[in-house]
Amino acid sequence: MLLLGLAFGASALADANRQTKGEYYDAFRQLGVDLPTPNDYRAASGAPGSRYWQQRADYDISVSLDEAKQQISGSEKVTYANQSPDTLRYLWFQLDQNRFREDSIEQRGQTAANPAYVPQYEGADLLTFGTLARHQSIAADDYGHRISKVADASGQPLEHVINGTMMRIDLPEPLISGASITLQIDWAYNIVDEARVGSRGGYEYFEEGDEYIFFLAQWFPRLAAYTDYTGWQHKAFIGRGEFTLEFGDYKVAITVPEDHIVSATGVLLNESEVLSTEQQQRLDKARKSDVPVFIVTPEEAKENETEGTDKTSTWVFEAKNVRDFAWSSSRKFIWDAMIHKQSDPAVPEVLAMSFYPNEAEPIWSKYSTEAVVHTMEVYSRLSFPYPYPTAQSVNAWERGGMEYPMITFNGYRPEPYEPAEEECDPCEDDMAEEATTAGEGGDVYPENTYSRRVKYGLIGVIIHEIGHIYFPMTVNSDERRWTWMDEGINSFLEYLAELEWEENFPAYRPNTSPLEYITAYMTSENQVPIMTQSDSVLQFGNNAYSKPTAALTVLRETVMGRELFDFAFREYARRWRFKRPTPADFFRTMEDASGVDLDWFWRGWFYSTDHVDVAITDVRSYQISTLDPDVEYPLQRQENARDVPEPLEQLRNEEEQRPYRLERRKQLGDFYNENDRFTVSNQDRNLYQEYLESLEDWEQATLAKALEAGHYYTFIDFENLGGLVTPLPLTVRLADGSESELMIPAEIWRRNHLTVTKMLVTEQPVASVEVDVAHQTADANFRNNRFPQTIHKSRLALYKFEDEDRDLMAAMLEKLREHGEETPADSKAVPLDAVQ
Repeated sequence: MLLLGLAFGASALADANRQTKGEYYDAFRQLGVDLPTPNDYRAASGAPGSRYWQQRADYDISVSLDEAKQQISGSEKVTYANQSPDTLRYLWFQLDQNRFREDSIEQRGQTAANPAYVPQYEGADLLTFGTLARHQSIAADDYGHRISKVADASGQPLEHVINGTMMRIDLPEPLISGASITLQIDWAYNIVDEARVGSRGGYEYFEEGDEYIFFLAQWFPRLAAYTDYTGWQHKAFIGRGEFTLEFGDYKVAITVPEDHIVSATGVLLNESEVLSTEQQQRLDKARKSDVPVFIVTPEEAKENETEGTDKTSTWVFEAKNVRDFAWSSSRKFIWDAMIHKQSDPAVPEVLAMSFYPNEAEPIWSKYSTEAVVHTMEVYSRLSFPYPYPTAQSVNAWERGGMEYPMITFNGYRPEPYEPAEEECDPCEDDMAEEATTAGEGGDVYPENTYSRRVKYGLIGVIIHEIGHIYFPMTVNSDERRWTWMDEGINSFLEYLAELEWEENFPAYRPNTSPLEYITAYMTSENQVPIMTQSDSVLQFGNNAYSKPTAALTVLRETVMGRELFDFAFREYARRWRFKRPTPADFFRTMEDASGVDLDWFWRGWFYSTDHVDVAITDVRSYQISTLDPDVEYPLQRQENARDVPEPLEQLRNEEEQRPYRLERRKQLGDFYNENDRFTVSNQDRNLYQEYLESLEDWEQATLAKALEAGHYYTFIDFENLGGLVTPLPLTVRLADGSESELMIPAEIWRRNHLTVTKMLVTEQPVASVEVDVAHQTADANFRNNRFPQTIHKSRLALYKFEDEDRDLMAAMLEKLREHGEETPADSKAVPLDAVQ
């Protein structure tokens, strides 16, 4: 029974005060003390301030591709507008191709391969074929930018210094606030072999046919960002921390072999000069079609590979208000396109396009452009309408992906179809038949089939990379400093888009959410906080992609709810569209637009390496005590019989039929043998009446109401084993079989982040309680989430141990037999030269 307390004891008050000393930790400390102080540039609400500014860079570029030498050479005219309040004496440019020079920080700072990833080599030095091939390629091919001209608008040379992947141009006169300057730069470089070197741009070589796909990214000298929060962003590019750049307008003329097809950021200005009449007609048809239309068919692309030419053509593209420019070129390209219509007066239609070789069929014509459109539909609903006139997916390599404004490079291809000699797998037969039709009809490339992994990998990577056109190509976060702001936010949106593609889309594992996937990483020792700078992250995929995805999923589905989260997230996207947000701007906007205090959430998920592991350690159930001895004492007698078993020694005496002395000598009995300690006396009744008379009227009414209701009061003890405070989605099952859900907010931990007790009031006795039945908090251990606990049931395979003892003699004798030689008479003395 539960005895109502009438006052808050002084000892409890002392305990509360004592918590402020020693190892006290405030998991709900306001994050404002750690974030940058708001100012005129960035408001306390998370919105751009009244004096927010950012720089601008406009480019006019001409570039030529030398396919035979795998080189490009280019000339650019860049106009830089200083819209900051500062005066600039020099400008910094990014020369990202210099990361492949032998003397770069990236190359000189390379570590040896980690044997921990190859268990059989643990504790040994390890050199892989891939590492060796990369070293050989970088040593032999003279990579990196070769700058041949740096001049002002009149052609007057300018002093400049190259420092690794950065180039400083010293200005003859300071560039004051509000002024602009035009510079000229000529450059060239050898294009890297992506398969050997590993990069965000390069070429892929196809030995059959001696053909190439070129995909050029981070290919020209680009102005580094100058910001209010860090000044020049000129941290060296060493491969992982990508970039943040200035928005501007681009006009780019790309000269390539005449039989090449070019995909690029922006809109093609000279269709009539580089496309045939039929291709132009197909493109016009695609602009009206809601299904993919071939501009270049698979057959035409295959035929194009066999012809070759010494002539060139120049494709001219224009892109407005973009922060970068990338392109791809090949005679191998199939090209399909369709239109995406959206409710946006600025950009009512978007031309979605895909470029890919026949090796990518049949899967690319079936899924690529559809995935591009699907991404725009979902992302636009969750953030803002797609901001550009084109969205492109290019198959530039076998795995992975990379994003740039309006263009993405995506991997995944099927394997060549090779039916079994005797009997084909029915699934493969069906797939081979399906592969004969795709797109708008016609045969495409029936020789290939694709696996489940390739199918969903392709759809997933296209969604991810097209999604990056929103974040960070439009919401221009700083990837060099905070990778999670583009990779994490985008991976979260990718996950939502994948769930809308089809039921049970295997985004992480089949039927697994990121909350299930991430727990192994969050409980590991080998991790750093999400807020760690990109190049210092230990497990990049988990830290930059998966953990932020899990965090934002918990935030949307469990902490805030979809209505509040979606409104706040759209507000963040709207505020920072074509601007440069920082983490503080995201954190503050999400709170400002939702009215939810999330400082505890950002601190735990983004600034710590704690994880979620909540245990239910005890549950106790009561009803209100009447204090009436005629009611309570009989109940206490029953509870005592239930809770205190008869002494084992006494039971065994009775089994032995050992008589009690009292039974043998009745005269030893007295009053206490007739009345146990639960017998009610008049004194007990009088004390009860005195208690009732001592109660005030409201207390008597409260007690009477509680006794009439007959409610059950259940106390549940929770322990935070993982350290990360979390809401507690609680499932309560009652004795009558009914079940209810209760969301206990994270604020329950505000006074003690390690242990808390929650009281529930129910009409029926509580049969069991369980926290996070739906697996919505990223809890790392569900074995301690239920009270009473249940037995985990599964299956266990029997293990047969086999001693793999090395038999050197048998191995050598077998080698002799393979060579058809006589086995030595004395098998104990096998000559080594016999098997060499």
